[in-house]
Order: sequence, then structure tokens, then C-alpha cells
Amino acid sequence: MSKQISFGLPLQLMRLVSPSQPVGSFAYSRGLEWAVHDKIVRDEATAGAWIFNFVEYSYAVSDAALFLRMAEALRTNERAAFIDADAWLSAARESRELEFEDKQMAGSMVKVLSDLGVSCALSFGDMRLTYPAAFALAASHWNIPAHDAVRGLLWSTVEAQVSAAIRLVPLGHTAGQRLLIASADVIERAACKAETIRDDEIGNAAPAMAMASAWHETQYSRLFRS
Repeated sequence: MSKQISFGLPLQLMRLVSPSQPVGSFAYSRGLEWAVHDKIVRDEATAGAWIFNFVEYSYAVSDAALFLRMAEALRTNERAAFIDADAWLSAARESRELEFEDKQMAGSMVKVLSDLGVSCALSFGDMRLTYPAAFALAASHWNIPAHDAVRGLLWSTVEAQVSAAIRLVPLGHTAGQRLLIASADVIERAACKAETIRDDEIGNAAPAMAMASAWHETQYSRLFRS
């Protein structure tokens, strides 16, 4: 008699944040490619400063904070609140490339979820969601607590940026591991900030990244799509 294997919540979260998740995050640098081109980011220290400052002072108070509101809206079955938070986040994208990255990754996530028969994804399949919204759908379906899910979302963001830095600066893989290890405290602070921020404090605050992303649109030679 075969025994059914039950995967715990940590394993479901690990699967969602895995680089093997087919959402195309490897193709985007969020302006990091231009920052390397302009020598703003040139080594391990400057890569860490660029990535960690973005996560703690921009992503935490926009994407992560609104992700938590969308997760709560799904938990309480408030579709309108979910859509409003997603629209709020979508309006915060500062450049064409950042918006395209966000919608492309979200569309890929929703397609995967729909192909897996995830009902909540099917119900939003006709919308162009943000990536945190799509991630919230996945976390909701697999009953991953928002406290854990937001840390997973932050981790996947850091990991994608470090992976891009390894290829662009370039950094060695050991340097990449040091950055990922150092990111633990940053991610925890960012998650705590996202969990406690008021609605009137939510907003994007990464002008250097926004300008880098805009300039990347016309950069002569590019490896990444943003």
C-alpha cells in the first residue's frame, strides 16, 4: 500500500522561491546592469549596498507592504481590496522596463498556477497582475502564512539581484554567498518594516534605481531585459 507524502509549509515556500520556478527572474536586473556599466556597482561591497538598500528602503515599503495587504485580502476573501492593492503597486513602477518585468513575471506565475489548476489564479487570469499579487495567490493556495511568505518574497528578490551581480560585476560565487548570508538581517528588518508600516507611509523611494532602469532602456549593450 503506497503512502501519500505530505509536503510541509516550509517546503512549499522553498519551491515558490526556487530559481527553478519558471517566472523568468533570471532575465532581469532592475537597473543593476546600468549601475555596473556606470561603475556605481563595481565590487562586492558596492553590490551589497545597492541590493540591500533597495530591499530595505524601497521594496519593503512598497512591494512587501502591499503584498501583505493582498495576502490578507485573499485570506478574508475581499477581492476588491486585493485588486486595489495590486493597482496601487502597479502605479508605483517608475519605468517601462520595471513595469514590463513585473507584469511578465506575474503572467508567468499565474500561467503556472493556472496550469496546476489553482482556482484563485484562474479567477484572476484575465488581469495583468503585479508579481507580488501573483505570489500572494500562490501563497494563499498552499496556505503559507503571510509572515513566512513575505520573507520568501524578499529572499527571492535578493537572490535574483545577487545572481545578476555575479554575472555583471562580475563577482565570484563565494562573494555571492557572502552577500546572501549577509542579507538575512536585511530581509528580517525589511519584513518587520513591511508588517508594521501604515497605509500613508507606503511608497517607492529608490530614485537611483529608477533612473538606472530608465537609462538602461537605451543602453547600447545589454545582457538583461531591465
